[in-house]
Amino acid sequence: MIRDGIPFVIVPIILAIVPIIFGFWWLAIPFLFLAGFMAFFFRDPRRSIPLEPGIVIAPADGRVTIVRPADADNPESLVSIFLSPLDVHINRAPIEGEIVDVAYKSGKFVMATRDDSRLLNEQNTLIIQNDSLTVKCTQIAGILARRIVCWKRRGERVKCGERFGMIKFGSRTDLVMPPHVEIIVSEGMHVRGGETIIGKIKA
Repeated sequence: MIRDGIPFVIVPIILAIVPIIFGFWWLAIPFLFLAGFMAFFFRDPRRSIPLEPGIVIAPADGRVTIVRPADADNPESLVSIFLSPLDVHINRAPIEGEIVDVAYKSGKFVMATRDDSRLLNEQNTLIIQNDSLTVKCTQIAGILARRIVCWKRRGERVKCGERFGMIKFGSRTDLVMPPHVEIIVSEGMHVRGGETIIGKIKA
């Protein structure tokens, strides 16, 4: 479990102890269930990060809801991943490189599955660059997600698959890539952050 989740687990446990002390143990059950869910939500499983050169990996766990390859109207490719409350909510760097910009934008909290949520909702964008490509990874809040957390700053370097933040309680992560990256996932697929290969640089 990541450190950000510790208060969310400790508080309901403390609230459960009080009725137990006074002999009303059944009143503790909802708080114990809540503590268990919070421990599950803030879990941080190990991931086997692929080491192939020229790949872009999933920045989040979840279901791919949008795959939009670059074309005449869209100079960059877009892959959107929706994170349900049951998915791991840690965000990971899709490539190795330098964080050349971090931009936070306040906004609304409409359903993250809506296409326009990437324009309307609160969000935080990291631009990561290396010698081969530049990608934009955007953390987007949803109707339940009210807190975007980013642990990295402009000028820092990240390894491929390295944790850089999380979005609490349901959200969306968008990945924008240049046209020379071939997308190899499709809409409806479930991906794992730090493990699933989203795209490969075209030969």
